[in-house]
Amino acid sequence: MHIRNADARDWPHIYPFFSAIVAAGETYAYPDGLSLEAARTWWMEEPPGRTVVAVDGDVILGSAKMGPNRPGRGAHVATASFMVDPAHRGRGVGRALGEHMLGWARAAGYHGVQFNAVVETNTAAVRLWLELGFRIIGTVPEAFAHPRHGLVGLHVMFQRL
Repeated sequence: MHIRNADARDWPHIYPFFSAIVAAGETYAYPDGLSLEAARTWWMEEPPGRTVVAVDGDVILGSAKMGPNRPGRGAHVATASFMVDPAHRGRGVGRALGEHMLGWARAAGYHGVQFNAVVETNTAAVRLWLELGFRIIGTVPEAFAHPRHGLVGLHVMFQRL
């Protein structure tokens, strides 16, 4: 597995798993039914952010986007989002993307990384972020409408770098 910067040619290969994950409604609060072009603006970051892909040969296994959590006086804290193609889960793709993002954030001089909305029922993601050194600093109760569990909390997670 190799992680590299994503480019415009990658988006049509990211979009199928992006749209499947969004349609499942279990981890992201993105609008439903985004077209190929509309979804691009939600995922493909512009500088100072960046989007990367984890690849095995020519196959995109997953993707992450990262950048400043807030502009101006909040730009010293990074944020990131991750999606792994469901067909490639269980291969360590999420961990590799997370470790890559942390290395990038450190090298870029960020003070910390904040995840604004980790769905509390997404136990695999919560476990991974805790293993990688994040902590839950708060949970917004009933902030996410989960299709199976109803209203569930969103964790705010943070790691000082």
